[in-house]
This record gives sequence, C-alpha cells and structure tokens, in this order.
Amino acid sequence: MPATTQIELTENTQKMLRCPVCKSKLELATEKLKCTNYQCQTVFPVIDGVPVLINESASIFNLKDFINYESTTFNIKPKTKIQRLLMNLVPAISANLRTKENYEMFALQVQKLSPTPKVLVLGGGILGQGMEALLSVPSIEIVGSDVSFGPTAQLICDAHDIPFADACFDAVIAQAVLEHVVDPQRCVEEIYRVLKDNGVVYAETPFMQQVHMGRYDFTRFTYLGHRRLFRKFEEVSSGVVCGPGMALAWAYQYFLLSFVKSTAAQALVTAFARFTSFWWKYFDYFLVDKPGTFDAASGYYFMGKKSDRILSDRELIQLYKGIRGGISPDY
Repeated sequence: MPATTQIELTENTQKMLRCPVCKSKLELATEKLKCTNYQCQTVFPVIDGVPVLINESASIFNLKDFINYESTTFNIKPKTKIQRLLMNLVPAISANLRTKENYEMFALQVQKLSPTPKVLVLGGGILGQGMEALLSVPSIEIVGSDVSFGPTAQLICDAHDIPFADACFDAVIAQAVLEHVVDPQRCVEEIYRVLKDNGVVYAETPFMQQVHMGRYDFTRFTYLGHRRLFRKFEEVSSGVVCGPGMALAWAYQYFLLSFVKSTAAQALVTAFARFTSFWWKYFDYFLVDKPGTFDAASGYYFMGKKSDRILSDRELIQLYKGIRGGISPDY
C-alpha cells in the first residue's frame, strides 16, 4: 500500500471491498481504488481516507459530487453558533419509542453469529439514534457508509450497489434510509446479498411523515408494505417505532410551513409549531401497541434473519395488526 494512501477501513474490511459496477476485486493505488477486471477498470477516488465507490451509471450521485465536497443528502457545512443554539432551545416533536431496546436486542443477535461480528451501516455518516448499544460492545466492528460525508462515514457508497463481496457481513442496518433511495427493493436485495447465512438486518422506515431531505425523499411504507420489503427474511421483531402523536405534530408543522416561503419565516413557524405541539409525542408511549397505531404510525421497524424462504403475499396479509375492517374514507 503506498504511503500516501490511508483508508479508514480495517485491513480485513478492505479485502471485502468490490467494484460497485461489476463486483470484481479492487486494487489500491495512490489515492484511488481501481477495478481489477480488465473489461471494467473503473477508478474510484479515496478522499481523506474515505473510498468513494459509486456506480455512476446506475446512481443519482456522481463521483464529482464527492471530489468537490458538494452537499448531497444533507448539508455537510458546520452549523453556526446561532443555529446550534436555536436547535437546543426549540423542543423536538419527534420521539423514537423503540430504538434503544431494539438495538440492545440487535446487539445480542449479532454477537451470537460471530466472536467478532461485522455490521454494515447504510446511511451511517451520522451516528443513528440509539446505536450506543452497539458501540458499547468492543467486539462488534461497525462499518459506516453513506452517500454524504459525515463524522462516522468510512465509505461513500450507494445502497443500490453495495461495494462488498457476497455474504461478508453478519448484520446490516438501514435506519431512516429506505425512504431516501429510488428503488428500495433493489437495496434490500443488495442487503440480502452481502449478509452471511442467518445474518441480521435492522431497518426503520417512515409511514406518516412529510418530505424531509428535499429531493432525496421518495417512498413511504405501511406496516405490511414494510414487511413485504423484507419478505426474504425471517422476522425476529417488528412494529411501530414512532407513533401517531409524532405524525400529528409533523403534519401540523408542515401545514403551517405551507403558508410561508422565506428561510426566516420558516424558522419562526417551525419554532412556533414545535413549542405548541411537542407534547403530542408523549401520547405515543401509551398508544404504541394499540391496533389503530399500526394504521397511523409515523414509522415502523423490522428486524429479521436472512432466510431461504420467501414470505408469500397470502401469509403477509394475515400479519395485519391494525383496525380490522379498516376505516372508510369520505368519498
């Protein structure tokens, strides 16, 4: 390895890397990785120790986005002191009810698979909420990947073409990610591919949430829609992760934001909306397991094991946990 090239990934993890275009092995050169397939030979930059492995022909992102340090899915420029102060003063309207205990369960599942398990985090440029349970286990190696530079991004990659060998990870996390990809099913197929037999996946995905992350926001899932996405996995646990109180607060905030356009007005409206609705999220601790909540939740989670059996759609609809018969719309 040339002395000028320093990659943050461990040596063993580097050996698992593959070309996102053709899945061939990569070789390390000065400040770049090159595909070893003579028919491909795509070259990928390494920027400040972070490999940028994007298949430009099948991605909405370009290598130049990262070479030029452009903001992609979120703004990578540091917030000003005033912005940080305002964020600390304004109460949050979101409440993730299950993440902490889910990650504790996830950590136990992962440790059963290997003495030194490897966990790939998609969208892991910023540490996900509740992930401290994993960080507290020294034997677990966490590989943070994202389509944006961030404090915990060790690799830039697109989940549609995960640049790793088949069956090389013990677990994969996609927390608040699948709404931001153009083809969620393809991404889940990639997760399935890179997982070892009986490997574990953990995902959190919104249902009743307004657009966030601007143009990089595409899809929402009902509880059953989310379960179907992972139909090639045996369920360990699933359910509501953010409830209808949070969904109501988000809808209220975005309703008020519909009336304004300027950045200053948006900031004032957001502050007002949060100060007047933040307490709605506390209802969710009571409502989280109610049947109606499965029809009105802000978001769901799924934890499952890689399986060779596919959940059929007839089996899927038997898993419905909402209000039987549903509620008829007024039209």
